[in-house]
Amino acid sequence: MVTGPFDDGGISPCSKTVTARFRGDVGDVTAARLTAERFLDDLTSQYPPSERESRDDILLTVSELAANAVQYAPGPFVLRMRSTFDGMHVCVGDTNPAPPVPRSCDPARGAGGIGWHLVQALSREVGVLREPGGKEIHVFLAW
Repeated sequence: MVTGPFDDGGISPCSKTVTARFRGDVGDVTAARLTAERFLDDLTSQYPPSERESRDDILLTVSELAANAVQYAPGPFVLRMRSTFDGMHVCVGDTNPAPPVPRSCDPARGAGGIGWHLVQALSREVGVLREPGGKEIHVFLAW
């Protein structure tokens, strides 16, 4: 379930933000992606991306972070997105204080393992901030 309004204030792209809270259900991965998609569509009308693939990279990153939150940190998670003067800041906060651990990807097993690698490959910078009761993953991407 998504909560939190879109911020339509200001002329500067730096003022564009969205915050959405989710229960942590499997369907919330799709809801998080749709929230990000709506936010980016709104942003694009005033500030189109400088790189053609930026939108898709951001949506894939949001999907992977939300899926990891649902799979490895049962419980609620929060998605925050903010446009910056030179890109997009995506933050996902969840209930598991352990930082993500890269896993090897074995397509024959069908067990995943590529998500965290994708997030790191698509991003300019990735940081993990441990907090009481969980962590936040901060990702900076091109826009």
